[in-house]
Amino acid sequence: MHTTIFALLAMGAGACIALQASANGKFRQNIGDNPLFAAFFSICGTIITATLAMLILRPPAPSMAALRETPWWNWIGGPLGALIVLAGAALTSRLGAALFIALVVGGQLLCSLVLDHFALMGLKEQPVTAGRVLGALLVVVGVLCIKHL
Repeated sequence: MHTTIFALLAMGAGACIALQASANGKFRQNIGDNPLFAAFFSICGTIITATLAMLILRPPAPSMAALRETPWWNWIGGPLGALIVLAGAALTSRLGAALFIALVVGGQLLCSLVLDHFALMGLKEQPVTAGRVLGALLVVVGVLCIKHL
C-alpha cells in the first residue's frame, strides 16, 4: 500500500514540475522575455514557501557538526534546482510543455541509470540491465514521438 501512495506522490511531483515549467515559461514572456527574472521570482516563491513551512512545522535544527560533516554534493541541490527552474522559464514556451518535460525526464533517467549503476551520491548499487536500457530507450522513443508525430 505504501508503494502505491509513494508512486502517486511521485506522479504528483511530476505534474508539479510540468505546471511549474509552464508557469515560469509564461511568466518569462509576461515580464519582458527575461528567463533570469522569471527564475528569480519563482525561487523567491520557493524561499517564502520553505520559510513558512519551517515557521509552522518547527522541525528540529540539525547540529553544526552534522552540517559540517555532510558531503559536498549534498549542497548542490539548491543550485541545481535553480538551473531547472531557469531551464523551464527559458525553454518551455519555446519547446512546449510536453517536449520540455519529455526531455527533462529523458535526462533524469539517463543520469539516474549512471548514478544507480556506479552507486554514486550514496545510492545503493543497481547495475544497468537490458531491461533498464530498454526502458531508457523507450523514453527516448517517446521523446521522438512527442517531437515529430
